[in-house]
Amino acid sequence: MNLILLTQNETFIIGWVAKLLGMIMNAIFYVIDMIGIPNIGLAIIIFTIVVYLLMMPLTIKQQKFSKLNAKINPEIQAIQAKYKGRKDQESAMAQNQEIQAVYAKYGVSPSGSCVQLLIQMPILFALYRVIASMPAYVTKIGDTFRVLADKIIAVDNGAFLQNSGVDSISSAVSMYGKAMTDGNLSNGIIDVLNKLGSADMATVATHYGLYGSVFEGNLILSENGQRGLIDTYNYFLGLNMGDSPMAMLKAAMAVGAIGIIIGSLAIPVLAAVTQWINTKLMPQPESNSKNADDPAAAMAQSMKTMNIMMPIMSAWFCLTLPAGMGLYWIAGSVVRSIQQIIVNKHLDKMDFDEIIKKNSVKSAKKLEKMKENQERMNAYAEMKTRNIQSKAKTDVSQKSSAPASSTGSTSSTGKSMRDKANMVNRFNQKNNDN
Repeated sequence: MNLILLTQNETFIIGWVAKLLGMIMNAIFYVIDMIGIPNIGLAIIIFTIVVYLLMMPLTIKQQKFSKLNAKINPEIQAIQAKYKGRKDQESAMAQNQEIQAVYAKYGVSPSGSCVQLLIQMPILFALYRVIASMPAYVTKIGDTFRVLADKIIAVDNGAFLQNSGVDSISSAVSMYGKAMTDGNLSNGIIDVLNKLGSADMATVATHYGLYGSVFEGNLILSENGQRGLIDTYNYFLGLNMGDSPMAMLKAAMAVGAIGIIIGSLAIPVLAAVTQWINTKLMPQPESNSKNADDPAAAMAQSMKTMNIMMPIMSAWFCLTLPAGMGLYWIAGSVVRSIQQIIVNKHLDKMDFDEIIKKNSVKSAKKLEKMKENQERMNAYAEMKTRNIQSKAKTDVSQKSSAPASSTGSTSSTGKSMRDKANMVNRFNQKNNDN
């Protein structure tokens, strides 16, 4: 399967979500194009805001769980300490019941946070797919690139792309151009063109004579100082969203372009800073235990490590990936941070003691209902047991009478055999006398 398909991603679940998000992205680009600012960078920012707003209910639920979890942990730790060292099955069952009762009291599930993350993960992966393959989901961008693809096919069916000898072009073809050999040459070429940086695009455009190509009366590639559609789409605050900050930094340092150098460095730096702020705003798991084997303590330590590593990883990814992905990363962190502030204020206003009280009442009713169901099940099981025992007694009684009948039959059969034997003896004696 292609890493990126112009025909859109077909991965299970993620592909479906990507199509839905792609419709949102296409609608956003259509609107900003109508008002005269068709720009991928702006579309990514608006797109990120819209998607995270749609995910707001899930975020609130997840953060509510985290807030309650901070209150639950001390009680869970007390129960674990109570049963520490007791490995018998009865103790394990009792510990599990007490822990379940604590979760029921607070009205949350042990897997509550995991469920929220499982719902959000396909959305986040789909977001990446849409942003990384804009021509596949935004109609106007795809149609613009297709004009160039048709010209390339008319010249040599993309042979130069596959055999250019330029490492970066060959890498783009090997990673994203599989559709070129899978029966959809046009889509494969567009996938590759979408991944080329400015220098590589210039190389391809020169070889194929793509300068002067137009779409809907507009120049596609910049020429003689006139800006083309692709540059209009891609450039945001002076940076090409299709180039990686590292590539732009190298090119800018070669010519001494201070503005591009600052802009290229700003993307990974902002990604790291906003990610760090985001992690600081999120509720952190707490543990009073110093025991390294304690799950809560291990989780708290793991979160501290992740809070250090995530900003560093964010900076590296946003330095090497296309600037559009870096912009999405920064926008996402900013939106999450704003969301987190709002959610924290909302949660701070909530009366958790009242919530716990209501959940305790619900839990008591639920336990009462479970008890009634269990009593009915026990009564049913007891009735079934009596029926089985009664049937067993009947079978035993029948079996106990069977041997007597069998003995009588055996006796009768034995007597008959003796009579026959005596007759045979008398016959033999008679013959002997004769």
